[in-house]
Amino acid sequence: MNGAAGDTLTAFVDPYDREVLGTLETFGQWLPARAWLDDLHRNLHLGEFGRNYSELAASWLWVEVLGGLALWAGTPRNRQRLRRLVVPGGGAKGRRRTMSWHGAVGLWASIGLLGLSATGLTWSGHAGTSIGQVQDALGGSTPAVSTALPAAGGGRESADGGGREGADGTKDVGIDAAVASAHDAGLRGVLVVTPPADAGTAYVVKENTRSWPVRQDSVAVAPATGEVTQTQRFDDFPVLAKLTSWGINAHMGLLFGLVNQIVLALLAIGLIAMILWGYRMWWLRRPTRSEGLALGRAPARGAWRRIPGRVLAPAVVLAAVVGYYLPLFGLPLLVFLVVDVTVGVVRRRRAGAAA
Repeated sequence: MNGAAGDTLTAFVDPYDREVLGTLETFGQWLPARAWLDDLHRNLHLGEFGRNYSELAASWLWVEVLGGLALWAGTPRNRQRLRRLVVPGGGAKGRRRTMSWHGAVGLWASIGLLGLSATGLTWSGHAGTSIGQVQDALGGSTPAVSTALPAAGGGRESADGGGREGADGTKDVGIDAAVASAHDAGLRGVLVVTPPADAGTAYVVKENTRSWPVRQDSVAVAPATGEVTQTQRFDDFPVLAKLTSWGINAHMGLLFGLVNQIVLALLAIGLIAMILWGYRMWWLRRPTRSEGLALGRAPARGAWRRIPGRVLAPAVVLAAVVGYYLPLFGLPLLVFLVVDVTVGVVRRRRAGAAA
């Protein structure tokens, strides 16, 4: 039974005497502790504001990762020796040692971070809608069985010979018979059963095994006869739909079980360490002789004008396209550019007035 905001009223039933032992409001199939952690990850328990913040982070994570890789690989000392790129320097001290650890760990973590950014955006609020539209246009949407019942047909009786009568007088073979029909069709493992919404729709029985190998087959079962009216195999999914499923399951730590979860834990530890190393590098190079608040030397203005047009023009077009499909990347970028241009104009006017 579905509740508000995607919550589900879950009943705990004794499998021997079918007595309802209790009910609990859960999120999907997750119990409260995991549901609370999922909500924290998704929106920081701040509702729509928190979800937008989470999507903002995912929208910019890949930019930060690629920018960091370019800076690390472009360091003259690292270009000369591959080992400096992939292994932290043992003999370095101070800021150089911190930078070595930051860069090397970031290089190894970059693949996982890029994967988390991409898979997280697929079911985000704004970018997820755009990605879904692109996926549909390319014929890669995730298929689903139709719940519409055939106009007429024979079929067979339920596997257990039982059944019940629906509220409108029509025969209903029941959930047990629908599951038995799904087993006969080859479905295995954990099954999710969705009862008919009305007299004209079927049961939907779907596999819910997300570890490797993935089992996501589903069938539609006629409630009156127990006949399987349609079957959808995961092997027949479009390639894009399979990639989306695998990516999301890996993001959630389900695809390869414990190994997947250990990798994600190491990735989280590495990300936290890189953030701390980043602050430490800033602290070690901070100005110490100036009076008052000192944040360091700002980048020199006018860098855009030094980029060749054949490079700048495609970059602008690419940024505009990406910003359109990832609005929480595009809007902050646009705001930054407007502020930067405004600051430049004000400084030039002040310099002209002083001259």
